[in-house]
Amino acid sequence: MDLESNLEISRTAEFILSRNFTRVALQFPDDLLKLSTKVVTSLRNKLGSGNKVGLFVMADTAYGSCCVDEVGASHINADCVIHYGHTCLSPTSTLPAFCVFGKASLSISNCVEKLLSFLLTNERPVLVLYGLEYAHAISQIKAALMEAKPKAKTETIFADVMCSSINPLEDHRNSDGLLGLLGSLTTNNSFGASSGPRYSLGGLIWDLAEGQRMEDYLLLWVGPDNSAFANVVLTFNGCEIVRYDATEDRLVTDVSQQKRILKRRYYLVERAKDANMVGILVGTLGVAGYLHMIHQMKELIMGAGKKAYTLVMGRPNPAKLANFPECDVFIYVSCAQTALLDSKEFLAPVITPFEAMLAFNSSFLMSVSVSWHENSGGMLWGSDWTGKYVMEFRDLISSSPLEVTNQPEEARFSFLKGGYVEDFELQENGDEDNEGSLALAKTTEKALQLRDSNPDSLVKGIAKSGAEFFVTRSYQGLEMHANSSLPEPYLIGRSGKASGYKDEKSEHET
Repeated sequence: MDLESNLEISRTAEFILSRNFTRVALQFPDDLLKLSTKVVTSLRNKLGSGNKVGLFVMADTAYGSCCVDEVGASHINADCVIHYGHTCLSPTSTLPAFCVFGKASLSISNCVEKLLSFLLTNERPVLVLYGLEYAHAISQIKAALMEAKPKAKTETIFADVMCSSINPLEDHRNSDGLLGLLGSLTTNNSFGASSGPRYSLGGLIWDLAEGQRMEDYLLLWVGPDNSAFANVVLTFNGCEIVRYDATEDRLVTDVSQQKRILKRRYYLVERAKDANMVGILVGTLGVAGYLHMIHQMKELIMGAGKKAYTLVMGRPNPAKLANFPECDVFIYVSCAQTALLDSKEFLAPVITPFEAMLAFNSSFLMSVSVSWHENSGGMLWGSDWTGKYVMEFRDLISSSPLEVTNQPEEARFSFLKGGYVEDFELQENGDEDNEGSLALAKTTEKALQLRDSNPDSLVKGIAKSGAEFFVTRSYQGLEMHANSSLPEPYLIGRSGKASGYKDEKSEHET
């Protein structure tokens, strides 16, 4: 590997010096950590001995490695973060960042040959999207295609890389009180005035001709089948998609397996509608707007007459979430490329904020763009959801103020239970403010009274709060005698080796 070129040592040093940063955090994913010492040495040589710039290596991020780890960088009071490897380019909250995508291996000639053979047999306009690790080769591929391809009737558009450096976003409110996010991603390209719609996704940006829609284009993805590709498939599920695998040098025209994800997500939405207690999983502490989205999810859940619990646990897994069996569903607030958590092995499903709005806010269903293609992914269920899918939670923040209305008093039909069900109403006497200590004390006291009267009545799916569910668990922690406030005395266990404790009888003694 040519370290200087692949990891952009010169550009990184220029970024640090141009902004006079003195404490720089270098964030590496697990697969690139082995190169960290070489990168630090090369950067020090480029920065020069006269510049007293502190370089700090970060690894093992608490959340997804595609996001900038602002929490880890704050531990060493860093001025900025240099992010290496695959990235989602999510805007940061406080620290500027410079992203080094790397340069994945790709044969220009083989790629052009495969793409050209497909484009010549295609009659629809084509939009070429790609993983950021292949951005270094796109200009050569584009030039080779334009040169080899004869004048065709169809149009071919190549997306551009939106940025390589990220500036922190700031919250603001307009005259209507609508919260938005200001800031910028430092673009590498200058775009002229475009009369058509502009799109951006996963660090890529492109313009369409006036009057054109995304459904009119065939999407050609250059890159692996990873989270970035899944983001494209779900967001533009109404488009035909073809993928070029650079590792295996082949075109993959069947992406039906990826599109089945949409059916799975809709099933999780139906399961979430039957939930009584909802856990909000904090999947990021750095992506701009995450705190507002958490508050918005709380309002949404409480407005639907359900209980909300906020959980911070780093990267979720089945063992961690099993500690909260009272939660019927979890909402994962994270970046777009880590939001689709495969929860098949989990006790309760994990959904995205967009799916939570579909499940808990009936008025939101009709606010989703009704102009979306009717046959998007083959997922038309009545006239509610048109198939449009939103991955970025920031798009939900900046769209429109959330107006949460309480669930109607009449019963609703549950597809999973096969009948009509009634959702729990909001608890009276101010219990809906579950963040207050007084409300929590009242809820616990009420739960204990219910346990004394009828302990068998509280089971999962019936309990209205975590406190009510807690009293039915077989294990509730260490218990103390009712007539004593002192803890239990220490008990001396066995002594000796596990192969034969001192109080155990040997075979000869028996």
